[in-house]
Amino acid sequence: MTLPHTEAHLGLNTEVGQYLTFVVAGERLAVPIEVVKEIIELPTITRVPLTPDAIRGVINLRGSVVPVIDLGARLGRSPIVPTRRSCIVLVEVQAVGEAQVLGMLVDEVKNILEIGRDDIKPPPSFGATIRTDFIAAMGRVDEAFVVILEVDHLLSIQELAALRALSGQEADPGIEDGTAGS
Repeated sequence: MTLPHTEAHLGLNTEVGQYLTFVVAGERLAVPIEVVKEIIELPTITRVPLTPDAIRGVINLRGSVVPVIDLGARLGRSPIVPTRRSCIVLVEVQAVGEAQVLGMLVDEVKNILEIGRDDIKPPPSFGATIRTDFIAAMGRVDEAFVVILEVDHLLSIQELAALRALSGQEADPGIEDGTAGS
């Protein structure tokens, strides 16, 4: 089996890997627990002009500017309509050779699953016209599959570079309440 990601990154260096599962547009998705930094309640998100629709905006996280992507919009579904179960999963991505914290807006977090090494399968091939580079692997759970996301590939290199520029500054204290720059 050839996967485009390191075995350690997918938890394949042990017999069982742990994955945080969450729901986006009715679909259950997962990321390796190692990339998850924190899960936070939905704070005020400040929209940033001239960013793609999938980039929801930025949040102030303890004085740092953290970009937030709408995972529903990014994966070609409807943008997420926040509910009381919606939250942001903070993950660490490699952006232009450097680690960066990125928030993923999800409908709800479910649980942490343990998936055995033998139940991790390579992503499907749909041909050259359909992007699957954001899929790290497929995890078999009972008789269904959970899509394990490759967080480093959720955004393009250009989008990640733009986000890096956005978050390269300290947060304005007013950003949390929407009064930044007033």
